[in-house]
Amino acid sequence: MTAAKTPATAEKAGSRIPNFFRMDIATRIDALRERTALSEDEFGALQDGTHTLKLHAADKMIENVVGVIGLPLGVGLNFLIDGRDVIVPLSVEEPSIVAGLSGAARTARASGGYVTEVDDPILIGQVQAVDVPDVSRARRGLRRRKAQIIELANSLHPNMVARGGGVRDIEVHVHRAPIGGRDKAPRREMVVLHLLVDTRDAMGANVVNGMCEAVAGLVEEITGGTVFLRILSNLTDRALVRARVRIPTAALAFREFSGEAVRDGIVLASDLAQVDPYRATTHNKGIMNGVDAVALATGNDFRAIEAGAHAFAARSGKYRGLARWSVNDAGDLTGEIEMPMKVGTVGGSLESNPTVRLSHRVLGNPNAAELASVMGAVGLAQNYAALRALSTAGIQRNHMTLHARSVASTAGVPEEMFDEVVQALIEDGDIKQAKAHEIVARKSAPASQSSASESGAGHATEAPSAASGTVILLGEPSLVDGAVLAAPIPLAVEAQALDGTDGAQLLMSRWGVEQQRVPRANEQPKGPVGMVARALERLGLADRDVMIEVSPHIPRALGLGSVSALGVSVIVALARHFGLKLTAEEVGALAADCARAVYGSASDVGNALATHDRTMLYRGAGKGGAEFDAVSLPKPLPLVIGLAGRRQEKKQANALARAKQQRQRNPSPYNAIFRELESLAKAGADSVRKGDFVALGDLMNICHGYLNALQASTKELEELVDVSRQYGAAGARLLMDDAGGGGVVAVCPTGTDRTVAAIEAAGYQAFAFEVPGGR
Repeated sequence: MTAAKTPATAEKAGSRIPNFFRMDIATRIDALRERTALSEDEFGALQDGTHTLKLHAADKMIENVVGVIGLPLGVGLNFLIDGRDVIVPLSVEEPSIVAGLSGAARTARASGGYVTEVDDPILIGQVQAVDVPDVSRARRGLRRRKAQIIELANSLHPNMVARGGGVRDIEVHVHRAPIGGRDKAPRREMVVLHLLVDTRDAMGANVVNGMCEAVAGLVEEITGGTVFLRILSNLTDRALVRARVRIPTAALAFREFSGEAVRDGIVLASDLAQVDPYRATTHNKGIMNGVDAVALATGNDFRAIEAGAHAFAARSGKYRGLARWSVNDAGDLTGEIEMPMKVGTVGGSLESNPTVRLSHRVLGNPNAAELASVMGAVGLAQNYAALRALSTAGIQRNHMTLHARSVASTAGVPEEMFDEVVQALIEDGDIKQAKAHEIVARKSAPASQSSASESGAGHATEAPSAASGTVILLGEPSLVDGAVLAAPIPLAVEAQALDGTDGAQLLMSRWGVEQQRVPRANEQPKGPVGMVARALERLGLADRDVMIEVSPHIPRALGLGSVSALGVSVIVALARHFGLKLTAEEVGALAADCARAVYGSASDVGNALATHDRTMLYRGAGKGGAEFDAVSLPKPLPLVIGLAGRRQEKKQANALARAKQQRQRNPSPYNAIFRELESLAKAGADSVRKGDFVALGDLMNICHGYLNALQASTKELEELVDVSRQYGAAGARLLMDDAGGGGVVAVCPTGTDRTVAAIEAAGYQAFAFEVPGGR
């Protein structure tokens, strides 16, 4: 028995990542990249959603495969285990488990975190001999020939023995059972040999079963009986993990509950689990919520772990809770858990399932003892989270939250206001779909229609300014200075300026910014904060107290005009708040100036659409400068954006550079392609004006073919285009720009639902929108 050395997974920056749950998925993955052992390929696979089990691999794992099933993969944060920071991968479908674990770990780390001990990884193999003529003689014979039995079993796995594993010892047990399982039937004696096998970092089921098979003949020879069962036991009570934690009473205080009240409530619930099997079952189920989530993420047999844990809980003859909580002499809450934990970190699903490999990398590639220690700490943390919730009436509120989230999801609440609507449903107490629709309608209405009291201010506030994103339908501005057909993505970014009290502050709901002070422009801030700093400087507002709230509704840096939309919306919001009179042209010029200062370049097309919110045919700068011709739509244009992730960025950037170089070396064929791209844009503008969106789709398909010929596509983008065309799209093409790309746009004349569902079923993200008629 040794104190486990948990893997150094998060030593670079620790397992504390504030506001992780508020980040979008891409930003969360970026944060993990800095703190774990993820390789570049694994990081990219997470970004793209290509880390999941593929159908052909699943077909080799079990019989009669027809598909694969997905479960969310999250991470538990804040864990300090045996003095080391650990980020814990968790695969679970039940809400609140990940949040509960992370909260428990955060409370525990302040007083030293979790301390663990792990036994050697011993797995028991059983060889059952029946019809033994002399049981006492058989027992003596097996013990006398122990060395021979061990040598024979270990001969099958010399490499495991060389690593310090193999059969360590044997045990002999004699059982008497009624024949046929009938209580009043005569009893039959049976001799059962136990092989105690140290399987090292392997789960070891196949190893132990093979050893049992190997010694069966020798057991029959020694006992004179007949060997029947030869199989491992899942009661791994020789491979136990123990975890302990101490939490000061002051750290337990919660809302109106004192620390002493929470402490005593946890202890009372724990005491009940030691005497009442009905409570103990739920107590242990909560523990396994955490343990099973780690087991699934790391490819371990959660069924075996469950069976062993519950058998161990009943070892005294009465089923009891696996974790116990008490009060120490200093008045602090102390918790401890002891349970079987036989896990593996090599072989099996680790080799066949890419998500499992990725989870081990997140943990820092632990050995079996290290993984067992993590799972023991997680079990204790989850038990604390559940008991604390019970002690503070939190379970009821959590269930209400889950119900509200389910109702909001069923009601189709948009992602950008999902959490806000859920909170409003809870506060209102009327958790119904009709209420969710009412809240969405109210929050979608212009702010000018809301009362001053609803705005939370002492006076009426300006309506949020909205700027459109950009989607390139035909042509390619990153390659061609000629004609490009572009459509606006309505309400891509919304911004509002409010009175502030401490300089300029930026509050963003996405893009990983949250809330922070806006530095001076001369400090050269980057990204969205840099854009806001430049806007304040250009408008002469750098010294003003102002809170700038920005709500992006499109992803950042995926070729959708996010930079232009951010710049325009923020500038308009500031101008409204401070009473500045700016024309649309001045707003566009300022936004372009800010983008060039922060990113080194600005998109003429993006700025034009963000400023004017119109479908446009753009002609690049010539002698007379850039030209934008508005293209009116006789009816709404239904579009779907499919996102393949940011892994496409490098390949597309290389494709752009290569195409431009090849054009210089061999201008004739490349110029012909570029002319065709221009002509497609002009023809597409005519199709849009006529409302012929099927013809537009045909042109988009041709455009995609040319871009693919320029090697700008990827496997993921081709899959997105193919799925879109199969499921309702008249046409689709890849998206790209100097910042990267990583998606496709599809035109869907008959509706967008099928296309969005098919893209999401293929493992990608998608969203649909309509460009209103007249734009």
